Amino acid sequence: MPISKLWRMKSLYDSSAAEEIKHRLAAITPTSERLWGKMNAAQMLAHCCLNLETACGDNVQPRSFIGKLIGPLFKSEFSRDKLWRKNSPTVPAYIISEERDLNAERERLLLLIDRFQKGGPVACTQAPHAFFGKLSVEEWGKGMYKHLDHHLRQFNL
Repeated sequence: MPISKLWRMKSLYDSSAAEEIKHRLAAITPTSERLWGKMNAAQMLAHCCLNLETACGDNVQPRSFIGKLIGPLFKSEFSRDKLWRKNSPTVPAYIISEERDLNAERERLLLLIDRFQKGGPVACTQAPHAFFGKLSVEEWGKGMYKHLDHHLRQFNL
């Protein structure tokens, strides 16, 4: 499925966008091959869980030094209508290197997607992002969709 480099950004607050992501998640298997990066499928799902937990306010990370310095320069990358580049850097706290159970991480992620989508903007964290800093609820909604889409494309889904 060819994907344009520029498309209209969806928001994970939108129920149809959340359902689309959940449908794509159903197709991932322990043998799904990544097109780039280092994490296997289960590790990627755990990584996505940590990011959604952050957006829900459960996993607040301190601002990184480098994020304080240059995060504002890259903040528009988080939620604008352009795909992230392959091998984009991540906050070290979100790097998963230990083995994980794919089905357990998928179930955890599905619950977090539902929680974020149904909670809507009023339930979104007010804490700053560890790299980008203060985000609006609209930026969180678009950024969470974009993050999940990025990693599903990583596994050709």
